[in-house]
Amino acid sequence: MNAGLRQHVTASHRDRVLRALGVTPWVRRVPADIAEPAPPATDPDEGVACVVVLPEGCSTRELDLLGRALNACGATLARAARVTVRGGQLAAGVPEARAYLVFGEAQAHALGRTLPAAAMHQAQIVLADEPALVLTSAGAKRRLWSALRSLRRTLATAGS
Repeated sequence: MNAGLRQHVTASHRDRVLRALGVTPWVRRVPADIAEPAPPATDPDEGVACVVVLPEGCSTRELDLLGRALNACGATLARAARVTVRGGQLAAGVPEARAYLVFGEAQAHALGRTLPAAAMHQAQIVLADEPALVLTSAGAKRRLWSALRSLRRTLATAGS
């Protein structure tokens, strides 16, 4: 019924929108049939670059939207560790990271109860709206893009 109302976006329009949001689109430079090299091994003393903290019970559509947004922001965020909050508690073994992307206030409180104070002081913690709200609200999507942009800047300065 609404299929006729959907407009297809051209590649140039998509690139302009992504650049306006501060996201540089990635373009594959090698043919897809050539195997990509394995990512470089990270130094265990260096720690994890980013951890994404999600609420329990996210739908497939919400996870797909978040995955696409993280992939659009580069390899560091695309490969970020993902941790779920269940029953108000973080899953065991939350790694210490340079940055945390937290979806929702309840998840931020759970992260605050789990992490040591020194780790929280050193890391940048960015709060975004819950994935269900990001899926339905334009304002929440804008806040998510702003959060991702600030995380990218933090991780870029920490990596250099």
